[in-house]
Amino acid sequence: MSLIEQAAKRLEQLRKAGVPVRGSESDAGLAPTDAGVETRVQSDTTTSQVAAPAPATPVAAANLGASTDPVRVAPPAPVVSRRVDIDLQALAARGLMSPDAPRSQLADQFRVIKRPLIANAMGRGVAPVKRGNLIMVTSALAGEGKSFTAINLAISIAMELDNTVMLVDADVPKPSVLKMLGVPPARGLLDALTDESVEFSQVLLRTNVEKLSILPSGTQHARATELLASAAMVQMLDEMASRYPDRIIIFDSPPLLMTTESRVLAGHMGQVVLVVRAESTARSDVKHALMTIESCPVKLMLLNQARTVSQDGYGYGYGYGYGYGYGSESA
Repeated sequence: MSLIEQAAKRLEQLRKAGVPVRGSESDAGLAPTDAGVETRVQSDTTTSQVAAPAPATPVAAANLGASTDPVRVAPPAPVVSRRVDIDLQALAARGLMSPDAPRSQLADQFRVIKRPLIANAMGRGVAPVKRGNLIMVTSALAGEGKSFTAINLAISIAMELDNTVMLVDADVPKPSVLKMLGVPPARGLLDALTDESVEFSQVLLRTNVEKLSILPSGTQHARATELLASAAMVQMLDEMASRYPDRIIIFDSPPLLMTTESRVLAGHMGQVVLVVRAESTARSDVKHALMTIESCPVKLMLLNQARTVSQDGYGYGYGYGYGYGYGSESA
């Protein structure tokens, strides 16, 4: 029975009961002597007048008995980074460090290399280094072993008890980190910079090496240099540097003298490791490369493929008075 019919039936009941009724059905009401009944009938009539022009629809009818409690929407589930497995045996076969491998000369050399870098990253160096936990590994020219160094350095730091490490393939013109680790191509840095809907955690890869995660270079882009110099990149680097106090980020960047991307990136780094191939790279190229990263607070040089071997079996090379170096006949 509709509200109008209910109101009309109530008025008829009042008339039969001898209660005086005034006005028409459209202005139904009771005498002031019975204010309580009058209010109820006026309310019913007013409701019927408002509801009458809007015919009921199947959806409305289905909602008549619905609860008036507010709808509670569950919060979105957090985005979990995708996990990839690195074949550790294949890693060792390629001459790279493996966390589960027995102690080796290569591992010992990287223990020496990482100490000053970790000290600067964690604020335990001689002087505080801004963004000290952002470390770029580069070279003057191609083929000097920078990617080999970046991967081994990241794995060595991941073996620390107090630090986690992220390895970023920032060599956007010629990425090689995933290939060297035997991991399939994936979205990464450039995708997060070009698409605002892509969250950082969506492109970060967790690995079966404890405390090691990887950020691939991502989808190739014609304006990669501009992207690395953009405000979005600076914001991302700030987030990387400050989000986790125990995290050290290693960037494998392009050669300094062959692209402009590495020079742009170096301006945002706290530390730069310049890899130099022993008995191969010209001194003039090394000096020129160092000039392009003058703005970086800490610059360290690493000599790769050195042939000098001491009596105890450890080989070290030092280049032009900068920092330290290491040598490895197997590198």
